[in-house]
Amino acid sequence: MSEAVTDTATTPSAGQRDAVVEVLDLHKSFGSVEVLKGISTVIHRGEVVCVIGPSGSGKSTLLRCVNLLEEPTSGRVVVMGEEVTDPDCDIDRVRSNLGMVFQQFNLFPHINALQNCTIGQISVLKRPKEEAATKAQENLAKVGLAGRESAFPAQLSGGQQQRVAIARALSMDPGLMLFDEPTSALDPELVGDVLSVMRELASEGMTMIVVTHEMAFAREVADRVIFMDGGRIIVEGKPDEVLEAPRHERLKTFLSRLDNSRRRERPDI
Repeated sequence: MSEAVTDTATTPSAGQRDAVVEVLDLHKSFGSVEVLKGISTVIHRGEVVCVIGPSGSGKSTLLRCVNLLEEPTSGRVVVMGEEVTDPDCDIDRVRSNLGMVFQQFNLFPHINALQNCTIGQISVLKRPKEEAATKAQENLAKVGLAGRESAFPAQLSGGQQQRVAIARALSMDPGLMLFDEPTSALDPELVGDVLSVMRELASEGMTMIVVTHEMAFAREVADRVIFMDGGRIIVEGKPDEVLEAPRHERLKTFLSRLDNSRRRERPDI
């Protein structure tokens, strides 16, 4: 049973006009291991929701169930009015309106940054090459990579590669962006550039679900924070209530350990 710090945002109701994602009693098992144990929540249009919790709590599995990269064992997921858990759902059509950025950058190594950002537009959205290239250039500039269109992934830093991955997702004109620990594979000095791009997207009203350990980002940008543990939502609410004044003991322990870990990494803070 989760401790809902706020009320209205935590109870899903089918057919909410501004609901972009509705998750209803979601369960997911891998063999005999139950990873998600009855998750229910709603993500509203223009909302930034950060999902936090210890490793193994089910955060990434929840995100992957939203676009059916993992097939739920039971429960329902509705994305932009389409029930993706319905066997008759055209999941490819739904995914064409979703952007997902992974821990690893998943760029095609044999083509340059511009081509990485046009290939999906041309093959999935059927955009003409010139239009796709214009859109890709706009989004590469948006993430601070104007002038690097011809660079191949191996010629870019990890932070630059992740920004190409974001530009690639944006070039599909998504209605929802999913971020799965987008900074976890980066050196600490490269994290800031990626988070800066994500802050800009949030300020523009992009609907975002972000699985993250970046608590400062969650405090600053999130409209709502979800804390998961053991496959369940334990607490969800506004960032200041969840992160600044945690009441649940498990959440207090998690935040304390995370803070101690960061201090070991950076003894100057």
